Amino acid sequence: MAHIDYFFATLSPYAYLAGNRLEQIAGKHGATITYKPFDLITAFSRTGGQPPKDRHPSRQEYRAMELTRQAKKLGLPFKLHPAHWPTNGAPSSYAIIAAQNEGGDVGKLCQLIMQAVWAEDRDIAQDDVVRDCLEKAGFDPELADKGLLQGADTYARNLEDAVERGVFGAPFYIVDSGQKFWGQDRLEDLDLHLAGKL
Repeated sequence: MAHIDYFFATLSPYAYLAGNRLEQIAGKHGATITYKPFDLITAFSRTGGQPPKDRHPSRQEYRAMELTRQAKKLGLPFKLHPAHWPTNGAPSSYAIIAAQNEGGDVGKLCQLIMQAVWAEDRDIAQDDVVRDCLEKAGFDPELADKGLLQGADTYARNLEDAVERGVFGAPFYIVDSGQKFWGQDRLEDLDLHLAGKL
């Protein structure tokens, strides 16, 4: 059975655009997923990247066009300039880590959290937003307050793991075969790889 380590940031628009396709692909191939939220901005500084605000204007312009096109192509509601971005992604990441430890539909939780940012103008640094997403995904909203120390430790370890394993953006998928796939637009390639065709 294949396994996928999924590195992502809850503030990443591209991770939001991935929707539930990773979960569909994993289900199709009987693969398991470990969700590994990490601090993408810190990873940029350690892997030669730059936060969007520091990129050359031509890169910023292209990013805006590409995000809008991809959202339209995928049929997902999307706000290019959400009201609460950037914000602190750590609380939502800790909740995801706690939910994964409990067991349940972690993929749905991730999607609800990112939808809150990119479609609903909600601040995922706020406890009530995180609790609402947990509840809607079928988790105990109290997970927002449980295991904060463990969540912080795992979040920090996920960053170190990401850098050590060559992750430089999000979403980033690493299969136990050693193959790496960067970006929501590479999910088709991940699917083909798991099918033994790529």
